[in-house]
Amino acid sequence: MTDKITISGLNLFYSQNQALHSISLSIPAGKITAFIGPSGCGKSTLLKTLNRMNDLVPGCRVEGSIRLEGQDILKTGDVNQLRQRVGMVFQKPNPFPMSIYDNVAYGPRAQGIRDRKILDALVQESLEAAGLWKEVKDRLKSSALSMSGGQQQRLCIARALAVKPEVLLMDEPTSALDPISTAHIEDLCLRLKQNYTIVMVTHNMQQARRIADDTAFFWMGHLVEYGDTHQIFEAPKDEKTAAYVSGQFG
Repeated sequence: MTDKITISGLNLFYSQNQALHSISLSIPAGKITAFIGPSGCGKSTLLKTLNRMNDLVPGCRVEGSIRLEGQDILKTGDVNQLRQRVGMVFQKPNPFPMSIYDNVAYGPRAQGIRDRKILDALVQESLEAAGLWKEVKDRLKSSALSMSGGQQQRLCIARALAVKPEVLLMDEPTSALDPISTAHIEDLCLRLKQNYTIVMVTHNMQQARRIADDTAFFWMGHLVEYGDTHQIFEAPKDEKTAAYVSGQFG
């Protein structure tokens, strides 16, 4: 299995405060990798370094390397191109206040695509990939804000997919959703990994157990343990991991 992303000796600081300590791990292509751990352990911070969202935080400084198929993304000048390759879906659905169609077409238009036939095809393809096409194909001109929470989150996934990313980052994508919508998103992730590499932060350990191929456990900015999800939950090697996955703290 080839590695899509290789993180080496990563340290991250917010001004004088060190949030990540010497993180090294490789994320395989075509798999779902879950980041788990208690609040404030650094998992979302690490996720956001993978498409340089932390560049937007004043006083943030990063050391080490993150290689996307061999290219160090911390040294690349074109952050927009990086974010096209590495898409992101946030904790709360955040559709733009425009139509369903225009939400999905937003990224391709920003890339300069104006041909209506190409846009139509991209919108349909992305909504189908997000498992949403059949539900919305007759109301593409309706406001995205009129959709249910679960539909809005799948729309945000479709919007991310429309620019043809290679990696999809998901920061607790189901924490604001009901159990039925959560199941929809989980099923969707299992389908999407055939074409994308998915990295997901989740507080829901059952979710990690259900859908992740590999799981990384973080504690106080340190990577404690990383491996096959079954091994992490059934036979953890570190005492802290064992205590966390058995619900002793969190």
